[in-house]
Amino acid sequence: MRRATISRKTAETEISVEIDLDGTGRYDIQTGVGFFDHMLDQLSRHSLIDMTIWAKGDTHIDDHHTVEDTGIALGQALAEALGEKTGICRYGECHLPMDDAQVRCALDLSARPFLIWNVDLPTPKIGSFDTELVREFFQAFSTHGGITLHVDQLHGLNSHHIAEAAFKAVARALRAAVETDPRKADAVPSTKGTL
Repeated sequence: MRRATISRKTAETEISVEIDLDGTGRYDIQTGVGFFDHMLDQLSRHSLIDMTIWAKGDTHIDDHHTVEDTGIALGQALAEALGEKTGICRYGECHLPMDDAQVRCALDLSARPFLIWNVDLPTPKIGSFDTELVREFFQAFSTHGGITLHVDQLHGLNSHHIAEAAFKAVARALRAAVETDPRKADAVPSTKGTL
């Protein structure tokens, strides 16, 4: 069963994450950060990974610790659920249009984390949400999930659309990467024999 549960508690946040890689995109997400919840809903729905995420953080300071630590916990859950990565497709990509925005994502579940982030959000905030936290989330997620993650904005005028296109593009690429390869379901997708 490709499932995982991660609990993370620090002086700044308390977070619980449950995922099922073979789900239907069902989600129950409550981080206390409204726009971030909306983005995580998209990540679950479009990856078809069931996600239950609960977070309580020091949002009286700002949303940074809650967003970053959720990325850490979600990345750890992904890595745990993938296990030895036997049978996965490993790679995924997506060009995602959303109105004025188009974002391209390519990723490799390589266990070699690296983030390339070519996304320019034109406003400092979306509602009360600091737009710089979109990158912070993906940095934490890629680092702790062991993901080589490239996200490139091709077009975009509206910060909400660009951010949402980024989450959906990553979700669709992740969906492809975690799928079981019907031609190699019994092998780790690497000439090294391990990832």
